[in-house]
Amino acid sequence: MVQELAADNLSQLIQDNDTVIVQYSATWCGNCRIMKPKFKKLASENNDTTFVVVDAEKYPESRKLATVDNLPTFAAFKSGAFVNQVQTNKFDILKNLVDEVTGN
Repeated sequence: MVQELAADNLSQLIQDNDTVIVQYSATWCGNCRIMKPKFKKLASENNDTTFVVVDAEKYPESRKLATVDNLPTFAAFKSGAFVNQVQTNKFDILKNLVDEVTGN
């Protein structure tokens, strides 16, 4: 399941969950819309991982947890710490990030 961040509280969510994968996006971003179903597919295949979509324009504090200078950006966090990130519109690159963090 994918959660849509409803407040600028990503740091708390990262502290409360062991493994978190974040899609930073924006409503105007076409590649973000293209990647969202692929992000949801990975979420359905990784039940032990928390998947979150963050509107990078609405939530600046949450955006600061990764280096977001292009959209979509995908960031991975494990045990409360930043692990890695990719800026991509390619499923294989996103899947490699998820596999790196989940150990699949």
